[in-house]
Amino acid sequence: MTVLANFPITRRWPATRPEAIQLYSLPTPNGVKISVALEEMGLDYEPHLVSFATHDQMTPEFLSLNPNNKIPAIIDPNGPNGPLTLFESGAILIYLAEKSGKFLPQARRYEVLQWLMFQMGGLGPMFGQLGYFHHFAGKEIDDPRPKERYRAEAERLLKVLDGALAGKDWIAGEYSIADMAIGPWLNTFLNYYKAGEITGWDRLQHVPDYLARFLARPAVQKGLTIPARG
Repeated sequence: MTVLANFPITRRWPATRPEAIQLYSLPTPNGVKISVALEEMGLDYEPHLVSFATHDQMTPEFLSLNPNNKIPAIIDPNGPNGPLTLFESGAILIYLAEKSGKFLPQARRYEVLQWLMFQMGGLGPMFGQLGYFHHFAGKEIDDPRPKERYRAEAERLLKVLDGALAGKDWIAGEYSIADMAIGPWLNTFLNYYKAGEITGWDRLQHVPDYLARFLARPAVQKGLTIPARG
């Protein structure tokens, strides 16, 4: 019996490589942050698809790992004090960076964390809300005020990011977990939500090239497809 057998989630998603980090996820912006990070860091992992279509995230097995019923979540069988379970993508990124010793440089640590929190508290929630009102069912709501609220805030946040990128390839000066958090949300915002036109994307001076640099990385291209959809 492996140590992973003690975790109920492994009964629904059995581990074939129990020595590897177990990733429970879906290729959403928050999910691919972690697959991209794992690919960039070269850490051994095994992905498991948590399908929203079949409400996998609401099953007792998944809730045993993340009671907040959100992806991604991980089990690291080789955590610092034994097996470690972790949810919340920002926390997972910090953990993986510290485990691998990559993409959270000590000299820029707090600058990286600052921009990671900017994504977690700003870009992600605001882009997600605009996506709902612009692309999903919320677009059927006649009242224009909710959409305009999130459109205006998304535009403001993009301008903040654009200004911060002046003279830099990466948001904290070198490629880091902050970019792994921001890039997937920009990609979804532009290419899936189709919200660029209504938020002045074409007037931005630095963000479009920043996203292109991110998407050109081989580890990003692979990570965006993991876990593979059924």
